[in-house]
Amino acid sequence: MRTVAALILSCTFALAADAHPGNASASIPTDALIQPEELARTVQPEKSTKPLILQVGSNVLFAQAHIPGSEYAGAASTESGRQQLHTRVERLPRNKFIVLYCGCCPWNHCPNVNPAYQELRAMGFTKVKVLYIANNFGADWVDKGYPVAKGE
Repeated sequence: MRTVAALILSCTFALAADAHPGNASASIPTDALIQPEELARTVQPEKSTKPLILQVGSNVLFAQAHIPGSEYAGAASTESGRQQLHTRVERLPRNKFIVLYCGCCPWNHCPNVNPAYQELRAMGFTKVKVLYIANNFGADWVDKGYPVAKGE
């Protein structure tokens, strides 16, 4: 029940944030998107070069299920979340391959991916991709059988 409440709450915030054009994930360029099947191939254990994968949505959803090896980097729809993201990446080389994802809600309602993407681009990162999650993380990653980790 707590899981459902967390999802409803995060989607409620997402729908409210959609009224602000700056949060629209549609403003992320198509060439900055990575599809789930492509990312799933890059996180296989035998791959030696993997991107830094950062979840920029709800910590509750991250604890329930996330991409193995990914890190929780703060909800980018908030100032404190963007600061947490900034702190995590500030010392990295600007050509580091980074993948951002959220998955709280349908793509066009997500309040987190665009602010995270814009933050990294403003910091000068040149290899930033955003995982395109059309519906939500459960439907577009977990239910497709891609690798999942649970817990913090």
